[in-house]
Amino acid sequence: MEYRKFNDVIVTRIDKGEEILEKIKEIALQENIKLAHISALGAVNDFTVGVFKTKEKKYEANHFTGDHEIVSLTGTINTMNGEFYSHLHMSAGDEKGNVFGGHLNQAIVSATCEMIITIIHGEVDRKFDEEIGLNLFDFKE
Repeated sequence: MEYRKFNDVIVTRIDKGEEILEKIKEIALQENIKLAHISALGAVNDFTVGVFKTKEKKYEANHFTGDHEIVSLTGTINTMNGEFYSHLHMSAGDEKGNVFGGHLNQAIVSATCEMIITIIHGEVDRKFDEEIGLNLFDFKE
């Protein structure tokens, strides 16, 4: 992985064999990012995405292997209890154009991943919501 910072924007290249979420965390900790938006594209060959089952209040994971192009990867970096937290969704298409996606659990880059991280000055923490069953934005005063 390599990246360059231009004011409040980080342009990143995640390389073949690297795991996307691990590299996002590495950058966020190195740059002390507390709040940011992420957008990316690229190629993966091993990824797991989940769908939140609202009645059961749990994620159901789907694992995919083989050549896939990232159609969309978007999400946030923020904090929970003051510590690094990220929430990303990814959609990826196979060689026939079938697209699979959901909450990103893990993704291994097969060629490259080009990512833009836009830093937002401020902090938004997260708090677990019992009713929903998820860690939601917590807009403290």
